Amino acid sequence: MPLERSDVDTDQIIPSDWLKRVERTGFGRGLFSEWRDDPSFVLNEDRYIGANILVAGPRFGTGSSREHAVWALMDYGFEAIVAPSFGDIFRNNSSKQGLVIVQLTHEDVDELTRLIKDDTSRLVIVDVDLLKVEVPEVGWQRTFDLDPMIRERLLNGWDDIGLTMRRESAITTYEESSSTPTLDGIFDENGHVLTH
Repeated sequence: MPLERSDVDTDQIIPSDWLKRVERTGFGRGLFSEWRDDPSFVLNEDRYIGANILVAGPRFGTGSSREHAVWALMDYGFEAIVAPSFGDIFRNNSSKQGLVIVQLTHEDVDELTRLIKDDTSRLVIVDVDLLKVEVPEVGWQRTFDLDPMIRERLLNGWDDIGLTMRRESAITTYEESSSTPTLDGIFDENGHVLTH
């Protein structure tokens, strides 16, 4: 789905009214909600229903740190965002949540947008393993860079807890072999400190 707008900030992705929710689901309904009142807005076009790659303009996801923006994009069904540039905080939040961020040149994004608009049935592939974006039908292919740790996280579906659990045996070994300090003998019966 082409979103031909630049400087799309996190408040436009998910307006602040939606931040009152405490659950992490249902944010897709709020995605770009202030723009969706316009019948010609791209999310309202039937030809893009089911799209899971968003191709956006430069500086996508700028603004405040808002995990809700990533949640809204993912809840709507997007698995990858392709743009010439991204807000740093948005990029970081996306990698932690499993949303693939692909940075291509401005010219490549314009060309990909044109290919999508010319034929909305065209298959677009974002391959995290091979670090490439391609439109096989027309032989269009571009490579992209991705931090090796982020790539590994995405390929294995690891969040921060998953990364920690990879070290579970080392953590268990440490816990079993370490003497954990206790508060016994530090305070007297009145709560006064006996040792420093």
